[in-house]
Amino acid sequence: MPQTNDPAVVVVGASAGGVEALRDLVSAFPLDLEACVLVVLHIPPTGTSALPAILDRAGPLPARHAVEGDRLEQGRILVAPPNRHLVVADGAVTLSRGPQENGHRPAVDVLFRSAARAQGPGVVGVVLSGSLDDGAAGAVAVKQRGGTALVQDFDEALHDGMPRAAAAAAEIDAVLPVKKLAARVAELVRDRRTDAPPVSRLMNLEADMADLDPSAMHHHERPGDPSGFGCPDCHGALFEIHEGDMLRYRCRVGHAWSAESLVARQTVSMESALWMALRSLEEKAALNSELGVRAAAGGRDLTAMRFRESEQETLRAAELVRSLIDDLGEVPPKAPTPQ
Repeated sequence: MPQTNDPAVVVVGASAGGVEALRDLVSAFPLDLEACVLVVLHIPPTGTSALPAILDRAGPLPARHAVEGDRLEQGRILVAPPNRHLVVADGAVTLSRGPQENGHRPAVDVLFRSAARAQGPGVVGVVLSGSLDDGAAGAVAVKQRGGTALVQDFDEALHDGMPRAAAAAAEIDAVLPVKKLAARVAELVRDRRTDAPPVSRLMNLEADMADLDPSAMHHHERPGDPSGFGCPDCHGALFEIHEGDMLRYRCRVGHAWSAESLVARQTVSMESALWMALRSLEEKAALNSELGVRAAAGGRDLTAMRFRESEQETLRAAELVRSLIDDLGEVPPKAPTPQ
């Protein structure tokens, strides 16, 4: 259970379309918000992020990138820097180069899970616009520890994948437009909950793995059961984890995937493999063509014919691979709205 002198913590996650939603959210926060706001937005691992400056101008609360060891102080906004997980522990934040989750670092699930473990019912989790489902497992963790989970209105979000996934995975407390989310957050942190369910062994292990804790990384037992699938990042075995109706995966070194994110990453890996196959086939066809021309020039007609036949067979195979690549671009049907 968090200490009574610890501030409430508002953790916010967003991805595609999230800058606009974050700007609108912080612009509606009151100056006297009794919470520390921690933000993860999916951003490229290289370069710089202008998000802290955008949020600092948007509302009354000062915003900046988090620094290792920053204390949780009410009335401030700390943003995860590029290529670092934002982790909550012992009334402060740490920055980690731990394993990616759902293909992201920083990841929303890491922030939400670590905050839930450290602050229990003093956490309000907010999932805003974004694709796929990072934040769904984090919302489950927040609820497991007695916190509150809110999501952006599906119709308002520029990309409704993340809010819908969180609402499907966890018992969300409210689905609201961003301006109303800000008002609800202010109410919740004033009347924060105090009864904290215990931290599960799974939550402890996963939070420690995200922070590269040696005791967790060297632990021989992995959470979940062997799935038979491989991790797209390190090619190690994935273990299947069930939390309520949610299915997700984690490998031995800590890469974590929701089912939807795993399929998306596998599609990317498959496309890369198909492009390599297409390149090899095109090179083989070109080589056969050149060898056929040389054989014909040397009067070896039968050899030239075999090279031309091989060239045509290879080109047919190349067209098949090309059609497979084209089919990968088909957009799957949208999941139904959770009731």
